[in-house]
Amino acid sequence: MANCYNAIMKKANLIQAIKFTLFSASAGIIQIGVCTLMDEVCHITYWVSYLTSLVLSVIWNFTFNRKFTFKSASNVPLAMGLALLFYVPFTPCSTLWGAAMEKAGVPGIVVTAFSMIVNFVLEFLWQKFVVFRDSLNTTEDKSFNIIMKSIKSKL
Repeated sequence: MANCYNAIMKKANLIQAIKFTLFSASAGIIQIGVCTLMDEVCHITYWVSYLTSLVLSVIWNFTFNRKFTFKSASNVPLAMGLALLFYVPFTPCSTLWGAAMEKAGVPGIVVTAFSMIVNFVLEFLWQKFVVFRDSLNTTEDKSFNIIMKSIKSKL
């Protein structure tokens, strides 16, 4: 019984990671597009371009990952507040390292890609284990949840 539960959970975690990756990639496209447009076309300072594109990608990413990846029916304002709390340290740090990298001659697109990779890894962990920890799969099929709880209780 434990092997069955573990196999189901491994598959569910893999699917969750794939979904998060795909939604993050779409948010990344938004972030790179907006940042590049503002930086290269409008010639706006990198940090303004970066912050604007980051905010837009965070809203996109949070919305889709809450609904489709983590399937959370939790209190949306509370979850969004927790998601934004991640950015309290991340945004100033990534803005500072981005400005320093740009000053050192690293192209803006490379700086943004680096920041996005760091963001991707840390944000997945933050959302899974902090933001949606107690509300994972609360919008899924109720019969699936009942079966999984039954299997888990017999372990």
